[in-house]
Amino acid sequence: MTGLPEPFAGWFAARGWTPRDHQLALIDKAREGRSVLLVAPTGAGKTLAGFLPTLVDLATRAPAELDLAGLHTLYVSPLKALAVDVARNLEAPVSEMRLPLRIETRTGDTPAHKRARQVARPPHVLMTTPEQLALLLAHRDAAALFGGLKRVVLDELHALVTSKRGDLLALDLARLHRLAPGLSAVGLSATVREPDDLRRYLVPQTTPDGEATGALADLVTVTGGARPRIGILEADKRLPLAGHTAMASIPAIFAAIAAHKMTLVFVNTRMQAEFVFQELWRINEDGLAIALHHGSLDAGQRRKVEAAMVAGRIKAVVCTATLDLGIDWGDVDLVVNVGAPKGASRLMQRIGRSNHRLDEPSQAMLVPANRFEIMECRAALDAVEEAAQDTPEARIGALDVLAQHVLGMACADGFRPDDLYAEVTSAAPYADLTRARFDAVVDFVATGGYALKSYERFAKIRAGADGKLRPATPRIAQQYRMNVGTIVEAAMLKVRLGRAPKPGRPVLGGRVLGEVEEYFAETMVPGDTFIFAGEVLRFEAVSGNEVIVTRTAPGTDPKIPSYAGGKFPLSTFLAARVRAMLADPAEWDRLPAQLTEWLETQRRKSLLPGASDLLVETFPRGGRHYLVAYPFEGRPAHQTLGMLLTRRLERARLRPLGFVCNDYGIAVWCLSDMTAAVSQGRLSLDDLFAEDMLGDDLEEWLAESALMKRTFRYCAVIAGLIERRFPGQEKTGRQVTMSTDLVYDVLRRHQPDHILLEAARADAATGLLDIRRLAQMLARVRGRIVHKPLEHVSPLAVSVMLEIGREAVYGEAAERILEEAEAALLDEAAA
Repeated sequence: MTGLPEPFAGWFAARGWTPRDHQLALIDKAREGRSVLLVAPTGAGKTLAGFLPTLVDLATRAPAELDLAGLHTLYVSPLKALAVDVARNLEAPVSEMRLPLRIETRTGDTPAHKRARQVARPPHVLMTTPEQLALLLAHRDAAALFGGLKRVVLDELHALVTSKRGDLLALDLARLHRLAPGLSAVGLSATVREPDDLRRYLVPQTTPDGEATGALADLVTVTGGARPRIGILEADKRLPLAGHTAMASIPAIFAAIAAHKMTLVFVNTRMQAEFVFQELWRINEDGLAIALHHGSLDAGQRRKVEAAMVAGRIKAVVCTATLDLGIDWGDVDLVVNVGAPKGASRLMQRIGRSNHRLDEPSQAMLVPANRFEIMECRAALDAVEEAAQDTPEARIGALDVLAQHVLGMACADGFRPDDLYAEVTSAAPYADLTRARFDAVVDFVATGGYALKSYERFAKIRAGADGKLRPATPRIAQQYRMNVGTIVEAAMLKVRLGRAPKPGRPVLGGRVLGEVEEYFAETMVPGDTFIFAGEVLRFEAVSGNEVIVTRTAPGTDPKIPSYAGGKFPLSTFLAARVRAMLADPAEWDRLPAQLTEWLETQRRKSLLPGASDLLVETFPRGGRHYLVAYPFEGRPAHQTLGMLLTRRLERARLRPLGFVCNDYGIAVWCLSDMTAAVSQGRLSLDDLFAEDMLGDDLEEWLAESALMKRTFRYCAVIAGLIERRFPGQEKTGRQVTMSTDLVYDVLRRHQPDHILLEAARADAATGLLDIRRLAQMLARVRGRIVHKPLEHVSPLAVSVMLEIGREAVYGEAAERILEEAEAALLDEAAA
């Protein structure tokens, strides 16, 4: 292995550092022109390893050559903040070694004049995001800009490839490989279950002639490092059977914050973030500097928090996934995860924010919010100790993303379908794309598809005299640039501080605090209070695309913004471990007494779910008849299962009234006696849970499902069928909804095989509806359904039954209501 040349060897020695083997290995791979995946734990110096080959290469060039050199290395990050942070960290060694290199960032915040200059006179190293890369590749000068590119570094690759952003990046990477044939790609990743999936992602999967290669990037793996120290908080009070507030543990969380230098308190939703932050401040008599950070807060406010973290002026930050990834946030020495982590890999990512160094152990504390979450935390902790991973399988490229990319390539300098098809299928997610489906996507971009081709507005591209497809009008290219990207958030309104309106006097607005979903604002009337940005605010009015609020003293049960995004379902991997733990009483010795007592009561009064079985309980209560099942497949899959079960029960004339679910189980209630129906043979549970429910039943439900319409809406926006933003204007969420719902109905009637309907169905399989996971569960329990008829609710069923009638409200009053309901149900279960 080659050592470091000067001045790099001297720079390392001056700091008492020794270059690590994987950092030197990446330099050797770069000299050989090889693409490589570096898999390393947090704190291993992945980012420096990714850039050392670039710095070493450029340092050998004469100043005059450097002055004329174009873009050498492109760095792509999933977060703007991470790109800016890496650029800042890279400036230090470059400045200290006096390397005459130009390093710049390009994000949505970069001024227009700087973006234009970056194309005309690019830096040596450009840090950017997938969306900005897509815009650059759609530029007419893309070939000149990227023609001399030597290296592309993809940071946090494991986080990028699991979503549609990863599909878009894969297509852009395929274009980069075509524009710069000698390009090498470097992927930087945390430990993953299947590294070969990422190795395929980095390199073309076909030759220029379209022949499959099965190529893999080289692999460099870092092992070792200090083992993390993780504990599960033992609550002084008995934890509830439902709910996610962790209110009982707030004093213990505060005590942990006080005992450490800097703590990141992770939660799973923005709603939880607001609640936990408010509760911590309520008991913060010491005046500790505790901040809040989530995606709906104003960007300026988030930057202030980040700067304070780097400067060490903050004691703790309550945050969501916005701080999950690899930014080095100062002296964080403790990570607290409130609620169950939902996945082992996600937990490891979060834990790595603590003591961000390879040789120092990360320290973390898991805080379960209810008794089921104790088991989930225990299962996640076991997985971390075994270094087991639950990263998802490699994606199949989405067709709506491909449609967006097709339009982008038309905006660049046009394309010929044969050439673009060969390029697209070299990208790993699209390697198996057939020519017929590709042509259908191109036809959609050109005409809107058979059912929409008579509408001129859907005709985006047309062939020129040279046979290349280009935008039909300059306005279409402008619309593409304003709508690029795959992140479709719910329609948002800015929250602005102001004063209450008076007759004949306009509402005056102050500073912007952040954003809330449009639908949440629509539920409020003047005078309503809610918690946002860590304050109790009073709703005054909606003015244009802004919510005007005033400050107020804490009131009675203020609402908390109920954000659509940010919820994680329980991973399949952890679900299997929780089922195994439930089914094996020998495992219970490691669980707290409050949990084992509950499970022992369940075993006496009913049965425990088997590791591979599906326990189904039926019982009467309050003049209704309940069926409770425990699939452990996550809320999205359970919601779909509930809709399909109620349809089947309706056909069986059992008169279903509704259902509720959580991550662990589902409860359906009917007017008719389901216990009697099963015993008399009028209802077969094997038939009720048969896999054929994913046939006609599913299709009939999808045809009328609001969730399916929402899935289609997201696809339509990504594919460019419906634009959110126009030059000089922006559609409201309601306008987008009306537009896409009309198109959805037209396509279902007149072109049911339309490419966007296909894209929406594919999304439904793994997204809001999680049909794929439901199908796997139904196959798993075939012939393994265990029915237990009961006279009243079981202890295990209480956690699911508590979902009935719950409102999206946090606070002490809501907690008391849950406690009272739980006590009543447990009294019944113990009878």
